[in-house]
Amino acid sequence: MDVEFNTGLWIAGKEAPAEDGESFQVIDPASAEILGYAARGKIGDVDRAIEAAREAFYSPQWRGLKPEERGRLMFRLAQELEAEKDRLARILSLENGKTLDQAYDEVGTTIRNFEYFAGWADKILGSIVPVSPDVFDYILHEPLGVVGHITPWNYPLDIFARGVAPCLAVGNTVVAKPAEETPFSTLEIARLASKAGFPDGVINVITGYGKEAGEALAGHAGIQALAFCGSISVGKEVLAAAARQITPVVSLELGGKSPLILFPDADFERAAIAAAHSICYNTGQSCGALSRFLVPEEMEEWVVSMVQQTLGSIRLGRGLENPDMGPLISAGQLERVLAYLQEGEREGAVIRHGGHHPVDEPLSKGFFVEPTLFVGAKPGMRIVEEEIFGPVMAVMTFSSEEEAVELANGSNYGLSAEIWTRDLSRAHRVASRLDVSHVTVNGGGGFGIQAPFGGVKQSGFGREGGWDSILQYSRVKNVWINL
Repeated sequence: MDVEFNTGLWIAGKEAPAEDGESFQVIDPASAEILGYAARGKIGDVDRAIEAAREAFYSPQWRGLKPEERGRLMFRLAQELEAEKDRLARILSLENGKTLDQAYDEVGTTIRNFEYFAGWADKILGSIVPVSPDVFDYILHEPLGVVGHITPWNYPLDIFARGVAPCLAVGNTVVAKPAEETPFSTLEIARLASKAGFPDGVINVITGYGKEAGEALAGHAGIQALAFCGSISVGKEVLAAAARQITPVVSLELGGKSPLILFPDADFERAAIAAAHSICYNTGQSCGALSRFLVPEEMEEWVVSMVQQTLGSIRLGRGLENPDMGPLISAGQLERVLAYLQEGEREGAVIRHGGHHPVDEPLSKGFFVEPTLFVGAKPGMRIVEEEIFGPVMAVMTFSSEEEAVELANGSNYGLSAEIWTRDLSRAHRVASRLDVSHVTVNGGGGFGIQAPFGGVKQSGFGREGGWDSILQYSRVKNVWINL
């Protein structure tokens, strides 16, 4: 493949090379060929970006804007994104590997985030505290300042937008560090923000490696808050780096091991088909992937057959060809997933479908893996306990509602869950007992930008979405006036 991209950093409203002139390769996951090169930002580049963001935060061009003017800028950015949605979807599909339809879905969600939070910009209200007749006491929600965003590769546009859009609505400025696997789409948003009229320095993007640019941003004394989405191991490092500067980490999303609970009164066929498609979406590389499928003992074989039949129809291919499922993100991720498949069999689970890296060309050249279904999974197995981040589903059985809830909650993660039942009372009852932050009933996606989303337990803390995001990216100031 011919190299398509050769990008710099985005600092103070323009593209710039890394301080030392270095760059790194970005690999096309569908072919393992070089897709392009991105600037390799390091601590000096992070310093420059944070200084640009700090200057922008205090500038009259940004801080002097009326709230509705901030909102209009965000609407204009949404319009620019809409005008370039075909190019954005193509870039996203190339660098991430996801199917073109899924890339368009993500671009659409990105646009909606900027539209939605643009509407919040002039609705961030304070309140009055009735202290006494002699005192006028009021509360303001003010911007934090410069906010760092470290974003992952699985949804590089969506997760950038869901954090950055509310950040901007409040009046903060941003320094973002995208994953090294997917730098190009995030840089496009920064470019379009400048085209939309955002003042220089409001949005800055430092591409590079996590151990260099990411660590430098997380531990920098010049940021006033940090948002991170990624693995537990890196999340711990980010927390430690931020703690040394007493920088609040306002959002920390660290993945999940989400259960789908299928009760005996549910629409089994719809649920089984939905479960199979769900684990294949984004090649299973989703924090909320429903990787643990809990089914009634008496219905196991029927459900497994239906899931197996559906997985057998999944077409693998290059994202731009718009198959049903694209490749994993990298050679390392492919190796990781295949190792889990071997471990699952070693521990006694049985693969009923998939389990291999395709050997036929052109799939053999990319980071593809067949969607995989395990049966006979038990608590304690690594395929049940650990986040695989691939198209791998483990089926477990239960004999009662109590046991189903116990199995669902038997995880260190606590991000999301899905329930299938026709019994509304059961839906409410079980949802209230699940130790997660987000519950979907009877499918349909269940994730809206107007509603909060985040983790509990080892899945992290903080909430992205709706009013909760506005609160997260603002600080409270109390003013007491003695009358």
